[in-house]
Amino acid sequence: MSLTCEVCVEGVEGALAAEAGGAHRIELCAGLVEGGTTPSAGTLSQVLERVSIPTMVLVRPRGGDFLYTDDEMDVLLRDVEAIREAGAHGIATGVLTQDGRVDTRAMEPIMAVAGPLSVTFHRAFDMTRDPWESLEALLGLGVERVLTSGQARSVPEGLVLIRELVAAAGDRISIMPGGGIREENARNIVEQTGVSEIHFTGSTTVESAMDFRNPRPLMGSDRVPGEYERILTDPERVRRIVGAATGATS
Repeated sequence: MSLTCEVCVEGVEGALAAEAGGAHRIELCAGLVEGGTTPSAGTLSQVLERVSIPTMVLVRPRGGDFLYTDDEMDVLLRDVEAIREAGAHGIATGVLTQDGRVDTRAMEPIMAVAGPLSVTFHRAFDMTRDPWESLEALLGLGVERVLTSGQARSVPEGLVLIRELVAAAGDRISIMPGGGIREENARNIVEQTGVSEIHFTGSTTVESAMDFRNPRPLMGSDRVPGEYERILTDPERVRRIVGAATGATS
């Protein structure tokens, strides 16, 4: 049985590197430090121009949980439409209910807008309360594959569940392990689970080419929010700061 290796990348450089390294497919993302978010239209356009292997595109409007507001769902659906029109191979996305189930009502319009695109339900699956219930829901939706670490911190720790999911899924839906797959464990994971697809980053850390470096400013937060935390704009705090800055308040 042939094996498809999907490499998760940020940007054009990563996409070209994945193809050069022998990847069979890429998943294009932004913001991998927070688990991945939707990449920009410009990034997708350039990747599709320069890479010949199939491109899946992560559709996730923000980091954190997978419980989305109506406005976030509107953004998500617009992104799916734009990705389809751009000519990508498919999307990776996922929406959950407040009680930790696959949100089939939210996923149905996503599937409709995606149309002929290949659809992966990403690792939102790992945050569901019942993997078997979730698997059946995704089968009903017509999702092509499930990206999962076996509801564990990494694939090696979730091998038992992944193997059971593969057996239950049969040829109805693909179970694609992702999370912690490296050169030293990749073959064992494939052999132990019988999967036909795997997902990994294959990343390394590269030093900046900047000669001048200012150690004082910090361009982002010094702490990545947890899985169940979100950083939101607080209207009351905005009002206080605007008032203080303009002298409208004492």
